[in-house]
Amino acid sequence: MRFVIGISILNLFVALVLSPLFEGLARKLKALVHSRIGPPVIQPYYDLLKLAGKEDLQPKDMPFARFLPGICFVTVAVAALFVPMGTGRAPLGTAGDSMFFVYIVTLVAVSMIMTAAASENPFAYIGASREVMLQLTVEPVMVIALVTAALNARSFGFGDMVDWYYFSGPSISMIIATISVFLALQAQVGKLPFDMAEAETEIAGGLFIEQSGPKYALLRWTMMAKQVIFASLFVQVFIPWPRTGNLAWDVPIHLAKVLVLVAIISVIDSVNPRLRIDQAVRYYLILVFFSLAGIAFAVIGA
Repeated sequence: MRFVIGISILNLFVALVLSPLFEGLARKLKALVHSRIGPPVIQPYYDLLKLAGKEDLQPKDMPFARFLPGICFVTVAVAALFVPMGTGRAPLGTAGDSMFFVYIVTLVAVSMIMTAAASENPFAYIGASREVMLQLTVEPVMVIALVTAALNARSFGFGDMVDWYYFSGPSISMIIATISVFLALQAQVGKLPFDMAEAETEIAGGLFIEQSGPKYALLRWTMMAKQVIFASLFVQVFIPWPRTGNLAWDVPIHLAKVLVLVAIISVIDSVNPRLRIDQAVRYYLILVFFSLAGIAFAVIGA
């Protein structure tokens, strides 16, 4: 019981407390790519504190929408408890498997879409519709990759997937799944070239255009935490090496791997232009068919 509580605190610390730090490092790297000095690494913490202290403005009476940013934040915190972060096992791994995790992160996206739709702003509507289209094409890639891992491990539990892949080594099916998830990460965390739902230069912020103050802080914090959670999932399940079995070493190794992946995401975000929504949908539909090959190879044991 103490171990479960301990790694639960660890996961929440990584996903919630450290996520603004990872975002700050990503911003700094992006500035360097653009030959700028950039903001301080801890700037995201300042931004969240500043937003938390601002007045909560709303264009009209939206009682239901008031609770949705909080639901987003709480849901992403729950999702963090189902992902192993350097421990091999998730804190709540016995309470739900990888498919339950998919439901949880989908609820985060649905809550954001509902938040935008409730504002009745036309730009928010466009952002919400784009987010729906992206989710319908990106989520299947993640699900197919997790099913591929589950077929190989004979279990939908993240811990069993990590153990199987760590001891069995690379296989054709898992390599395909790894490539698929990596190519889907950029859209999952809302970065260029797949940030059409926000697209400040086109729809003035899209999903978040009517958000301000503490609610906007919660939504931005949710996006930062979501980036760390998906990065943790990728490096733990699809690249489980190295692992020592010693928590004092495995957690720093995990954080280093997450940092490298966040840096890669940031570089991609820095050097790519935004795609049109139809181009993104077409790209991910092709990726869905590519990821299905992983299931085919997993079925035959390759």
